[in-house]
Amino acid sequence: MNTPAAIRQWESHFRLYRTIWKSNVMASVVQPFLYLLGMGVGVGALVDKGAHANASLGGLTYLQFLGPALIATTAMLVTAGEAMWPVLGGFKWQSGFHAAAATPIDPGDIAAGVFLWQGTKALIAGGAVAVTLVVFPDTRSPGLLLAVLFGGLTGLSFSALITAWTATREQDISFPNINRFVVTPLFLFGGAFYPLTKLPTWLQWVAKVTPLWHGVELTRAAANGRLTLASTVEHVAALVAFIAFGWLLARRTFARRLGK
Repeated sequence: MNTPAAIRQWESHFRLYRTIWKSNVMASVVQPFLYLLGMGVGVGALVDKGAHANASLGGLTYLQFLGPALIATTAMLVTAGEAMWPVLGGFKWQSGFHAAAATPIDPGDIAAGVFLWQGTKALIAGGAVAVTLVVFPDTRSPGLLLAVLFGGLTGLSFSALITAWTATREQDISFPNINRFVVTPLFLFGGAFYPLTKLPTWLQWVAKVTPLWHGVELTRAAANGRLTLASTVEHVAALVAFIAFGWLLARRTFARRLGK
Protein backbone atom coordinates (compact mmCIF):
# COMPACT_ATOMS: atom_id res chain seq x y z
CA MET A 1 0.00 0.00 0.00
CA ASN A 2 1.34 3.44 -0.92
CA THR A 3 2.07 5.81 1.95
CA PRO A 4 -0.11 8.95 1.76
CA ALA A 5 1.80 11.99 0.50
CA ALA A 6 1.15 13.97 3.69
CA ILE A 7 2.70 11.19 5.78
CA ARG A 8 5.75 11.15 3.53
CA GLN A 9 6.13 14.87 4.10
CA TRP A 10 5.82 14.31 7.85
CA GLU A 11 8.50 11.62 7.66
CA SER A 12 10.94 14.06 6.05
CA HIS A 13 10.50 16.43 8.99
CA PHE A 14 10.88 13.58 11.46
CA ARG A 15 14.14 12.38 9.89
CA LEU A 16 15.64 15.83 10.42
CA TYR A 17 14.27 16.03 13.96
CA ARG A 18 15.95 12.75 14.90
CA THR A 19 19.33 14.49 14.58
CA ILE A 20 18.46 17.27 17.06
CA TRP A 21 15.74 15.79 19.28
CA LYS A 22 17.79 15.67 22.49
CA SER A 23 18.50 19.39 22.64
CA ASN A 24 14.98 20.16 21.45
CA VAL A 25 13.26 18.11 24.14
CA MET A 26 15.69 19.36 26.79
CA ALA A 27 14.73 22.96 25.98
CA SER A 28 11.05 22.03 26.27
CA VAL A 29 11.71 20.58 29.74
CA VAL A 30 14.15 23.08 31.23
CA GLN A 31 12.28 26.32 30.56
CA PRO A 32 8.90 25.17 31.98
CA PHE A 33 10.72 23.58 34.93
CA LEU A 34 12.35 26.93 35.74
CA TYR A 35 8.96 28.65 35.49
CA LEU A 36 7.48 26.05 37.82
CA LEU A 37 10.27 26.48 40.36
CA GLY A 38 10.48 30.26 40.16
CA MET A 39 6.81 31.13 39.84
CA GLY A 40 4.81 28.02 40.67
CA VAL A 41 6.77 27.22 43.83
CA GLY A 42 8.52 30.52 44.66
CA VAL A 43 5.84 33.09 43.84
CA GLY A 44 3.18 30.50 44.55
CA ALA A 45 4.26 30.31 48.19
CA LEU A 46 3.38 33.99 48.53
CA VAL A 47 0.21 33.82 46.43
CA ASP A 48 -1.21 30.87 48.37
CA LYS A 49 -0.84 32.81 51.63
CA GLY A 50 -3.01 35.64 50.34
CA ALA A 51 -6.35 36.22 52.02
CA HIS A 52 -8.35 35.71 48.81
CA ALA A 53 -5.99 33.38 46.94
CA ASN A 54 -8.18 30.31 47.27
CA ALA A 55 -11.25 32.04 45.87
CA SER A 56 -9.33 33.81 43.07
CA LEU A 57 -7.75 30.57 41.86
CA GLY A 58 -10.91 28.51 42.12
CA GLY A 59 -9.69 26.48 45.08
CA LEU A 60 -6.40 25.54 43.41
CA THR A 61 -2.89 26.15 44.65
CA TYR A 62 -0.92 28.49 42.42
CA LEU A 63 1.19 25.57 41.20
CA GLN A 64 -1.97 23.69 40.18
CA PHE A 65 -3.22 26.84 38.47
CA LEU A 66 -0.01 27.63 36.58
CA GLY A 67 1.52 24.23 35.86
CA PRO A 68 -1.04 22.74 33.43
CA ALA A 69 -1.37 26.08 31.63
CA LEU A 70 2.31 25.84 30.71
CA ILE A 71 1.44 22.82 28.56
CA ALA A 72 -0.67 25.11 26.37
CA THR A 73 1.75 28.05 26.38
CA THR A 74 4.76 25.86 25.57
CA ALA A 75 2.89 24.21 22.69
CA MET A 76 2.02 27.67 21.38
CA LEU A 77 5.61 28.94 21.61
CA VAL A 78 7.06 25.86 19.91
CA THR A 79 4.60 25.66 17.05
CA ALA A 80 4.58 29.41 16.41
CA GLY A 81 8.31 29.20 15.76
CA GLU A 82 7.83 26.04 13.70
CA ALA A 83 5.31 27.87 11.51
CA MET A 84 7.67 30.71 10.59
CA TRP A 85 11.32 30.06 9.71
CA PRO A 86 11.00 26.34 8.83
CA VAL A 87 8.01 27.03 6.56
CA LEU A 88 9.67 29.96 4.81
CA GLY A 89 12.79 27.83 4.51
CA GLY A 90 10.78 25.17 2.73
CA PHE A 91 9.84 27.74 0.11
CA LYS A 92 13.02 29.79 -0.19
CA TRP A 93 16.22 28.53 1.43
CA GLN A 94 16.03 24.75 1.05
CA SER A 95 13.24 24.84 -1.57
CA GLY A 96 11.99 21.49 -0.31
CA PHE A 97 8.38 22.41 -0.99
CA HIS A 98 9.13 23.31 -4.60
CA ALA A 99 10.97 20.02 -5.05
CA ALA A 100 7.98 18.12 -3.67
CA ALA A 101 5.58 20.15 -5.82
CA ALA A 102 7.56 19.13 -8.92
CA THR A 103 6.25 15.60 -8.33
CA PRO A 104 2.58 14.56 -8.47
CA ILE A 105 2.21 15.63 -4.81
CA ASP A 106 -0.54 18.21 -4.35
CA PRO A 107 0.27 21.46 -2.46
CA GLY A 108 -2.50 20.52 -0.07
CA ASP A 109 -0.60 17.35 0.82
CA ILE A 110 2.55 19.38 1.44
CA ALA A 111 0.61 21.69 3.75
CA ALA A 112 -0.98 18.68 5.46
CA GLY A 113 2.45 17.18 6.09
CA VAL A 114 3.57 20.47 7.65
CA PHE A 115 0.47 20.53 9.85
CA LEU A 116 1.02 16.93 10.96
CA TRP A 117 4.58 17.74 11.94
CA GLN A 118 3.56 20.89 13.81
CA GLY A 119 0.96 18.89 15.72
CA THR A 120 3.63 16.32 16.55
CA LYS A 121 5.97 19.03 17.85
CA ALA A 122 3.15 20.45 19.98
CA LEU A 123 2.53 17.03 21.53
CA ILE A 124 6.24 16.50 22.19
CA ALA A 125 6.55 19.92 23.83
CA GLY A 126 3.40 19.45 25.88
CA GLY A 127 4.49 15.97 26.89
CA ALA A 128 7.85 17.32 28.07
CA VAL A 129 6.05 19.83 30.31
CA ALA A 130 3.77 17.11 31.63
CA VAL A 131 6.82 15.08 32.64
CA THR A 132 8.10 18.02 34.69
CA LEU A 133 4.69 18.41 36.32
CA VAL A 134 4.82 14.82 37.55
CA VAL A 135 7.79 15.83 39.70
CA PHE A 136 5.53 18.00 41.88
CA PRO A 137 2.90 16.24 44.04
CA ASP A 138 0.37 19.06 43.55
CA THR A 139 0.36 18.61 39.76
CA ARG A 140 0.78 14.85 39.53
CA SER A 141 -2.41 13.68 37.83
CA PRO A 142 -3.67 11.15 35.24
CA GLY A 143 -5.43 14.10 33.62
CA LEU A 144 -2.07 15.30 32.33
CA LEU A 145 -2.35 12.84 29.45
CA LEU A 146 -5.53 14.51 28.26
CA ALA A 147 -4.00 17.92 28.92
CA VAL A 148 -1.17 17.06 26.51
CA LEU A 149 -3.71 16.29 23.78
CA PHE A 150 -5.41 19.62 24.41
CA GLY A 151 -1.99 21.26 24.27
CA GLY A 152 -1.47 19.70 20.86
CA LEU A 153 -4.72 21.23 19.62
CA THR A 154 -3.70 24.58 21.06
CA GLY A 155 -0.34 24.57 19.33
CA LEU A 156 -1.83 23.54 16.00
CA SER A 157 -4.50 26.24 16.21
CA PHE A 158 -1.70 28.82 16.27
CA SER A 159 0.61 27.23 13.74
CA ALA A 160 -2.19 26.69 11.21
CA LEU A 161 -2.89 30.41 10.94
CA ILE A 162 0.76 31.45 11.04
CA THR A 163 1.71 28.83 8.44
CA ALA A 164 -0.89 30.20 6.02
CA TRP A 165 0.49 33.69 6.53
CA THR A 166 4.15 32.62 6.27
CA ALA A 167 3.45 31.10 2.85
CA THR A 168 2.80 34.63 1.58
CA ARG A 169 6.12 36.06 2.86
CA GLU A 170 9.28 36.59 0.85
CA GLN A 171 11.53 37.54 3.78
CA ASP A 172 11.65 36.77 7.50
CA ILE A 173 11.97 40.41 8.57
CA SER A 174 8.43 40.46 10.01
CA PHE A 175 8.77 37.24 12.04
CA PRO A 176 10.23 38.90 15.17
CA ASN A 177 7.20 41.19 15.20
CA ILE A 178 4.89 38.17 15.37
CA ASN A 179 6.76 37.01 18.45
CA ARG A 180 6.93 40.51 19.91
CA PHE A 181 3.38 41.70 19.31
CA VAL A 182 1.33 38.48 19.12
CA VAL A 183 2.95 35.50 20.81
CA THR A 184 4.52 37.26 23.80
CA PRO A 185 1.41 39.32 24.74
CA LEU A 186 -0.72 36.18 24.55
CA PHE A 187 1.81 34.33 26.69
CA LEU A 188 1.53 37.05 29.33
CA PHE A 189 -2.18 37.90 29.09
CA GLY A 190 -3.78 34.62 27.99
CA GLY A 191 -4.81 33.49 31.45
CA ALA A 192 -1.85 31.23 32.20
CA PHE A 193 -0.31 33.24 35.04
CA TYR A 194 -3.38 34.77 36.67
CA PRO A 195 -7.16 34.73 36.25
CA LEU A 196 -8.46 36.83 33.37
CA THR A 197 -10.80 38.55 35.81
CA LYS A 198 -7.77 40.51 37.04
CA LEU A 199 -7.50 42.20 33.62
CA PRO A 200 -9.58 45.12 32.30
CA THR A 201 -12.84 43.95 30.75
CA TRP A 202 -11.83 44.86 27.20
CA LEU A 203 -8.59 42.92 27.53
CA GLN A 204 -10.48 39.91 28.87
CA TRP A 205 -12.53 39.82 25.68
CA VAL A 206 -9.42 40.14 23.54
CA ALA A 207 -7.86 37.18 25.35
CA LYS A 208 -11.02 35.09 25.02
CA VAL A 209 -11.11 35.30 21.23
CA THR A 210 -7.60 33.81 20.93
CA PRO A 211 -6.75 30.10 20.83
CA LEU A 212 -4.52 30.26 23.91
CA TRP A 213 -7.28 31.05 26.37
CA HIS A 214 -9.27 28.02 25.20
CA GLY A 215 -6.17 25.84 25.47
CA VAL A 216 -5.31 27.10 28.94
CA GLU A 217 -8.83 26.46 30.17
CA LEU A 218 -8.79 22.92 28.78
CA THR A 219 -5.34 21.92 30.04
CA ARG A 220 -5.99 23.35 33.50
CA ALA A 221 -9.36 21.66 33.83
CA ALA A 222 -8.06 18.32 32.53
CA ALA A 223 -5.05 18.21 34.85
CA ASN A 224 -7.12 19.16 37.89
CA GLY A 225 -10.06 16.85 37.17
CA ARG A 226 -12.49 19.69 36.50
CA LEU A 227 -13.59 19.07 32.94
CA THR A 228 -17.27 19.43 32.14
CA LEU A 229 -18.92 18.29 28.93
CA ALA A 230 -20.27 21.72 28.01
CA SER A 231 -17.03 23.64 28.54
CA THR A 232 -14.94 20.93 26.86
CA VAL A 233 -17.12 20.96 23.75
CA GLU A 234 -17.04 24.76 23.65
CA HIS A 235 -13.27 25.07 23.93
CA VAL A 236 -12.43 22.15 21.64
CA ALA A 237 -14.85 23.45 19.00
CA ALA A 238 -13.14 26.84 19.12
CA LEU A 239 -9.68 25.31 18.67
CA VAL A 240 -10.88 23.08 15.82
CA ALA A 241 -12.43 26.12 14.14
CA PHE A 242 -9.09 27.96 14.27
CA ILE A 243 -7.32 24.91 12.82
CA ALA A 244 -9.90 24.44 10.06
CA PHE A 245 -9.73 28.10 9.08
CA GLY A 246 -5.94 28.00 9.05
CA TRP A 247 -6.00 24.82 6.99
CA LEU A 248 -8.27 26.34 4.34
CA LEU A 249 -6.05 29.40 4.12
CA ALA A 250 -2.85 27.32 4.01
CA ARG A 251 -4.13 25.18 1.15
CA ARG A 252 -4.75 28.34 -0.88
CA THR A 253 -1.49 30.09 -0.01
CA PHE A 254 0.60 26.95 -0.60
CA ALA A 255 -1.09 26.34 -3.97
CA ARG A 256 -0.56 29.96 -5.00
CA ARG A 257 3.07 29.99 -3.86
CA LEU A 258 3.87 26.69 -5.58
CA GLY A 259 2.08 27.63 -8.78
CA LYS A 260 -0.46 24.82 -8.75
